[in-house]
Amino acid sequence: MKFHLPLCLVLASLTTLTTMTVRADDDAKAPKKEKKAEAKKSKATKLNHVVAFKFKDGTSKEDIKKVEDAFRALKTKIPQVQKLTWGLNNSPEGFNKGFTHAWIVTFNSEEDRNAYLVHPDHKEFGKLIGPFVADVFVFDFWGKD
Repeated sequence: MKFHLPLCLVLASLTTLTTMTVRADDDAKAPKKEKKAEAKKSKATKLNHVVAFKFKDGTSKEDIKKVEDAFRALKTKIPQVQKLTWGLNNSPEGFNKGFTHAWIVTFNSEEDRNAYLVHPDHKEFGKLIGPFVADVFVFDFWGKD
């Protein structure tokens, strides 16, 4: 009987140690699974192409309206554009550096964005705005929720 008690204690210790090792291995794998899920999520987001304009001094309201209308029309002319949002600066902070108009053009992929950039209607739009725009700011990013 004395022989069986130490043997039982040894077996119980080994079982506990093995269980702890398996759980530790599972815990070590968990961050990798989370990283893979994060990578899949980031691939599922949209590519945002932000464009901001600073108009030249003296540009008429009519000419600014022409630019607004022409930019909005790109959504209907270029199939790669998934969404187009735009608006006027209304920040009270005063850091807009003269930029008054901003657009966010949304794409499914970099390939779609690249097709948009060389699309004839986008090129034509670039020619249209030349006489009116003093500066352009462009920033592309993958959106994350």
